[in-house]
Amino acid sequence: MALGDRISLDRQLLNHVTTISRISALQRNKTFTNEYLMKCIYLADIGSNDYVSNYFIPSIYNTIVLAEQYYEQLTKLYNLGARKVIVFGLGQLGCMPGEIALHGTNGKPCVEWINVAVKLFNDQLKHLVEKLNKEHNCDVKFTFINITSMSAPQEDIPNPNVPCCQVTNGQCVPNSIPCPDRDLYMYYDSFHPTEVANTIIAKRSYIALSTMDASPYDISHLARL
Repeated sequence: MALGDRISLDRQLLNHVTTISRISALQRNKTFTNEYLMKCIYLADIGSNDYVSNYFIPSIYNTIVLAEQYYEQLTKLYNLGARKVIVFGLGQLGCMPGEIALHGTNGKPCVEWINVAVKLFNDQLKHLVEKLNKEHNCDVKFTFINITSMSAPQEDIPNPNVPCCQVTNGQCVPNSIPCPDRDLYMYYDSFHPTEVANTIIAKRSYIALSTMDASPYDISHLARL
């Protein structure tokens, strides 16, 4: 079973090294490049599908994303000049239609054991952010965005746990007519959030509505630092 090509985070970091070299060559000023990178805001986000495929279905990809590896990669990003970094946590993966169809819910709205695993991983990510901030003191600003906090109030969307379109193998049926009322659904297919769901997450990531949404600060605050 293949889930498509992807660029690993390690490869993305190598690509970033190339980009930095190009900026330095264009500006002919390494100091300018370093100062420029310090002003940039970086976003690190492990996709839900990536985590599900790696952690819960190891037969597909034999790599497992661990917080320790993530820490090393974010440290590399810091060493490359990043000073403002947003680390997104995972959402409630147990509420995705694909996971519900695969595992069942035993009468619950979502697959509880998957959401428990997500919480454990998110707790590790939050601790990771705190550790990075402490290690580098005032030199860097890492912040954690808690997607689980934002996806919890699903009563705002009438159909939170069912796909918007008719699906096969987790994806919309080819050549079928997409659903006309996508604003009423949390998920477009078995795994991917709709625009309305992403809009909620984007707004609350930028301006937190709760202390649970972001730690230690939301994106709007980070941008002002």
